[in-house]
Amino acid sequence: MSRSPSSRTDPAPPPLLIRGAELRGGAVADVRIADGRIVAIGALKPELGESTIDAAGGLLLPGLHDHHIHVAASAAAMASVSCGPPDVIDAAALARRLATPGAGWLRGTGYHESVAGMIDRDWIDAVAPERPVRVQHRSGRMWVFNTAGLDLLLGSGLAPPEGLERIGGRPTGRLFDEDRWARAALGGTMPDFAAIGAGLARLGVTGLTDMSPANDDAVAAHFAAEHRRGALPQRVLLAGQVALGAGGDAGVAIGPVKLHLHEEHLPPIEAMVATMRAAHEAGRAVAVHCVTEAELVIALAALAEAGSQPGDRIEHASVAPDHAVAAIANMGLAVVVQPHFIHERGDAYRDAIPREDWPALYRLRAFRDACVVMAGGSDAPFGRPDPWAAMAAAVARRTSSGAAIGVDEALSPEEALDLFLADPEALERTRAVEVGGPADLCLLNRPWHQARTTLDAGLVRMTMIAGTVWFARESPHDPPADCPEAPCPPHGGRPR
Repeated sequence: MSRSPSSRTDPAPPPLLIRGAELRGGAVADVRIADGRIVAIGALKPELGESTIDAAGGLLLPGLHDHHIHVAASAAAMASVSCGPPDVIDAAALARRLATPGAGWLRGTGYHESVAGMIDRDWIDAVAPERPVRVQHRSGRMWVFNTAGLDLLLGSGLAPPEGLERIGGRPTGRLFDEDRWARAALGGTMPDFAAIGAGLARLGVTGLTDMSPANDDAVAAHFAAEHRRGALPQRVLLAGQVALGAGGDAGVAIGPVKLHLHEEHLPPIEAMVATMRAAHEAGRAVAVHCVTEAELVIALAALAEAGSQPGDRIEHASVAPDHAVAAIANMGLAVVVQPHFIHERGDAYRDAIPREDWPALYRLRAFRDACVVMAGGSDAPFGRPDPWAAMAAAVARRTSSGAAIGVDEALSPEEALDLFLADPEALERTRAVEVGGPADLCLLNRPWHQARTTLDAGLVRMTMIAGTVWFARESPHDPPADCPEAPCPPHGGRPR
């Protein structure tokens, strides 16, 4: 059972008693919830008019938090067609996918040049000339439009940006790093978040940190509106631009300033330092996207010049040699990791990356041993948004074919769980079920000594946010719920 979106002005949920729940550490207790918070823990008797849930010894956790997700892109991806591996692996399959009949836009995601090379408008026109088509590269940095799509794009009257590639003055259909311009040119609106919100609730996720670097006040307003109407019930920490103001809703808080580095077009270090200092002066931390060693080295140099502060973090740290791990530890930075990429993309990494570089990929144990604070994020829609799959991958360090990558970097199940229990506004703190805390909870269908050997989304029996049940299985032993669909192609080349 999943709850339908409703207004956040609904009356507060009635008091609730969860009976016989296991808490972390093994104790079994009753937990009383009222006015959206935990008000008592112990051996409690039901009160008049109070609903009860028999936990039957299942583990009761704080709701999981995805510390790196792109909500709007994930919502849009759920209404898109996959155009890359493993679903589409050659040009013929791509042509069939793009030739889908219809009148409006066809939006494709997850494309990689291993399918049909660097496609352009002419390639798409040959297979889908009638309707507007746009296909996103799996890096998220390039769109390819057909002629019908370009006509709509250029017919807006907005001056074309430098990122619109031309050869001999004619647009190729490729648009690089210009999502905001494209959205404005097409009169695009932010997507409905109801499907992604419900899907994440099925996974026990009660909080999100949206890490899209272009987040501005208009985006914040949309998140606030979606939260108020219950389409996105999760509490949100919104990263983005330095000028990002208030979210306008108690469920949307402002997070770090996001710097998205690209090795091929690194900004001057002086510009990075200026942005970092501006963020710190505004009372905000910085979060720096680093998926190559070069990006990580330049990010650390800029942070050293700007001066790091608590809350500053590295996103991905996809390639982290020992010297970088030591520097991150010395500077007191946190790292937000994606353990599931070893499973989802590991076989491609093994094919594309020299063996001697494998130990530096998506490290976990090295950071923990160096006392670096870590948190876990999905990077959806560029990875699957299932935290349980990420935990399992952190423990196993196996690719989808079963090959090992960096088994010395594995975590215990408890350490893997902690990645998603970190406090989003203080990553060094692990959240717990405690009196006075928010009733943002995830109830499992079994005790931890059984769950730790499974680490699967089917463990989630109930998800509660602010005292309201947003997901519950009809039976504790129902089959696993499907997680929200998102493209999760096994990236080749650089590890993202």
